[in-house]
Amino acid sequence: MTSTSMAERKARLEGLSARRVGFYVGEAVVWALLIAMAVIEIAPIMWMFSTSLRNPGESFELPPDFLPTAWRWDNYLAVIRSEKIDFPLFFWNSLKIALIVTASQLLTCSLAAFAFARLRFAGRDTLFFLFLASMMVPAQVTTVPVFIIIRSLHLMDTHWALILPGMTSAFGVFLLRQFFLTLPEDLMDAAKIDGAGFFRIFWRIMLPLVGPGLSALGIFTFLGSWNNFYGPLLFLRSWDKLTFPLALVTLQGYMGMGNRAHVLAGIMMSIFPVLLFFLLAQRFVIRGIALTGLKA
Repeated sequence: MTSTSMAERKARLEGLSARRVGFYVGEAVVWALLIAMAVIEIAPIMWMFSTSLRNPGESFELPPDFLPTAWRWDNYLAVIRSEKIDFPLFFWNSLKIALIVTASQLLTCSLAAFAFARLRFAGRDTLFFLFLASMMVPAQVTTVPVFIIIRSLHLMDTHWALILPGMTSAFGVFLLRQFFLTLPEDLMDAAKIDGAGFFRIFWRIMLPLVGPGLSALGIFTFLGSWNNFYGPLLFLRSWDKLTFPLALVTLQGYMGMGNRAHVLAGIMMSIFPVLLFFLLAQRFVIRGIALTGLKA
């Protein structure tokens, strides 16, 4: 082996080593940034959880301690048994409304999205443009018309006043339409040749393939309905009809002088259904991605 070939081999090995070191350094930097962002995201939640386990007087100490001196797990039990709110009833009211609204949006938005994406009819694109234009109108602008409609239908102080306006959304139609457009045309053509109608094509073929879109829309819809405060404040009056966000405000007491640990314990319990729904929907997102496409 000549000295020239040995020098070239040595230079090549040094170049590979330098690239490998650069790769590891870059990967370490990426991991460091991800960990830092994760800490920033989770720190407020951990602080809220820590404060929910404190004694009432420790909530306002300066400088604050991250960990409580006494772990008061009975704060959660105190919220459930509180005389200020009917925790099981309000929790069930919010859960019922959120589940019905989510299921309704998944059905209505998927049907409309399939029609806008795959069916051909006169004025389809114009109608879809007008449909999307409604997304540019703030919800506060439509509050008065919606209130008048709900009152005309004699639905004031009922949960239907919150369910009916949320049964469909322009955002949900737009999101699912984009998913339907990514599916191959060959699927519909093959189904038509086999004699399948439009509804059967939608229900048996197309809908299972947009699982990631359905899961994403379900998460957004459930979260928005569960955290809805403005709607219940506007339409609900009876104590037995109130939802959980209104209960948390009631738990704060007059001028916000209620037990801060109890309030944060209630907020932590309000996170559990959303977290559980997200974990369940995430599984369908992954499965939908894995099953999307044509089989050879």
